[in-house]
This record gives sequence, structure tokens and C-alpha cells, in this order.
Amino acid sequence: MIAVDEDRTYLISGNGDIIEPDEGVVAIGSGGVAAQAAATALVEFTGMDARGIVQEAMKIAASICIYTNDIVTIEEI
Repeated sequence: MIAVDEDRTYLISGNGDIIEPDEGVVAIGSGGVAAQAAATALVEFTGMDARGIVQEAMKIAASICIYTNDIVTIEEI
């Protein structure tokens, strides 16, 4: 599971470990590597907001990984 707020990003493992990524970008799932690479590039080279980065990174991951679904629901609290 991924948990974020305005200041921090955490990955919560299946064992309950809480991991804070070095670059502040994290991804999970079958297309996680592609999504994380895309999101890292978007964070560094665009002025997009967090939601836009998530949407675009998932589109890129879905185009690369056949196991990644291109229908995504983003929950914001």
C-alpha cells in the first residue's frame, strides 16, 4: 500500500514495514517499475501536479506492461 500526505510518501509492505523512498516517488504492482520510472521523470522535468503525474505515469506503465490495466481510480482524501 502507498500512503502520502503533502510532505511525505510511504510504502507499507505486506509485513507492515514502513519504507520512505529516497526520491519521494514510489510505485507498486506489476507495472510498478515502469510507473515509477515515468513518475520520476515527470516530477523532475514537468510542473505537473501530483494527480496529473499519477495519471500520466499509469498511462505510460499500461502501454509498456501487458499486465497493467489502463483503467485507474485515484482516491484523494
